[in-house]
Amino acid sequence: MIFKNLLAVALTIGAAFGYSLTNQAQAQTIDSTQTIVAATQTPAAEKTKKKSWYDIISIRGYAQVRYNRLFETNDQLKCDQCDRSLGENGGLFIRRARLVFSGNITDRISFYIQPDLASSASSSALNFLQLRDAYFDVAIDKQKEFRFRIGQSKIPYGFENLQSSSTRLTLDRNDALNSGIANERDLGIFFYWAPEKIRERFKMLTDEGLKGSGDYGVFGLGIFNGQTANKPEANNSQHVVARVSYPLQVGSKQIIEPGLQAYTGKYTVTPDQLSAGVTIPNASQAKDGFIDERIAATIVVYPQPLGFQAEYNIGRGPEFDPATSTIKVKDLHGGYAQTMYRIELDEQVLIPFVKVQYYDGGKKHERDATSYTVFETELGVEWQVIKNLELTADYSIGDRTSSNAANLNNRQHGNRLRLQAQFSF
Repeated sequence: MIFKNLLAVALTIGAAFGYSLTNQAQAQTIDSTQTIVAATQTPAAEKTKKKSWYDIISIRGYAQVRYNRLFETNDQLKCDQCDRSLGENGGLFIRRARLVFSGNITDRISFYIQPDLASSASSSALNFLQLRDAYFDVAIDKQKEFRFRIGQSKIPYGFENLQSSSTRLTLDRNDALNSGIANERDLGIFFYWAPEKIRERFKMLTDEGLKGSGDYGVFGLGIFNGQTANKPEANNSQHVVARVSYPLQVGSKQIIEPGLQAYTGKYTVTPDQLSAGVTIPNASQAKDGFIDERIAATIVVYPQPLGFQAEYNIGRGPEFDPATSTIKVKDLHGGYAQTMYRIELDEQVLIPFVKVQYYDGGKKHERDATSYTVFETELGVEWQVIKNLELTADYSIGDRTSSNAANLNNRQHGNRLRLQAQFSF
């Protein structure tokens, strides 16, 4: 009897224990399954989660306000390519008012759009909204060492041309190289290559306020329309441009960047550029455009603390001929040299600078492809008060001679002190 009772108790306990093990195993199986499902489903959910626009698009900008006429000795000394408020009737002037919209669409595709709210259609028509940049970068590899740039962007010709106006020390770019590409931009397709380490170096040179040009690759090659930014193509051929530039590390701190660049193509002087009586005697040049080609050398020693920057270009292009009142292909040459010294004062930075420039040649984009001879010296200082505010004083000594149908020998020389306040946001 006792044996039967003990056997019954044992069987009951065994059954209960077996049921508990079964349930525990089933529970563990369910938990494991749920864990596996959660593990496989969570990344997929995250992948399918849409990003908000503010996760993709960043917005920044800067504005510049100028006054150019302190201690002015000649109000007829002007330069429309430089600053339309120079000289007679010039007053306070908004030189730049730009917004930059940029971001990564995917891991390998990014965009950059920059309008300017202070573009000048003429000396009497100011503050128009105009597109400056609108391009897409398509990277071939994950490190983005190889990439294509498609759209309207800066042409990789000249270090100072590639510098942002918010970064450059002097208030205007040099005539010699900038005369090749008005507004520094055009519509084209460009290939850029730079090792990841050098791309980081390009970024450091701008982030640390060393007046870098930005990342336009160690090597760049592209085609572009050739009529300059925001103008339609006027012939059936494109310009070709190539550039090589490498920031060399010298010692533990100093960086020196030599460069070489060139472009070639055909530029059409359109009928709206010609004054009455000015002709293009060669029919093929009138239709297909003038030879437009240049080559330039660059050397940059970044200011740590002493810096130096120089560029020189030679070439040929359309230029007004005063003897015949025609447009001809003529030789051109010129460049600039600039020295600077960076002084850090706690959170503030002072950079005094001196720049001299020379140019002898035509400006294809101006009326009648105006002929120029330019000599100019600038002495100034940039004061970075805080990250968002920079003040610049620039004393200019200029001697400019221009020739077109309106004035066959317009020589003007004089001095003036120019002031600028720049706000970054």
